[in-house]
Amino acid sequence: MPRIQRNQPKAPLQDRLMLEAMRLKDEANELPPGSLRDARIRKARQAVTASHVNEWLSSPGLQAPR
Repeated sequence: MPRIQRNQPKAPLQDRLMLEAMRLKDEANELPPGSLRDARIRKARQAVTASHVNEWLSSPGLQAPR
């Protein structure tokens, strides 16, 4: 089984999600109106939503149910 080298630390999930959302929005702006453009916009919105959910889940104010 090949070993995975982990030399470079990854950026935090929230940062990666926001970068992906910006990339997808830029791609969508370059495309003509249609289903491919709509799909890129939808994926960008999903990435932003995932970033917000991740922020909420990792917030210090979140407590386990009793």
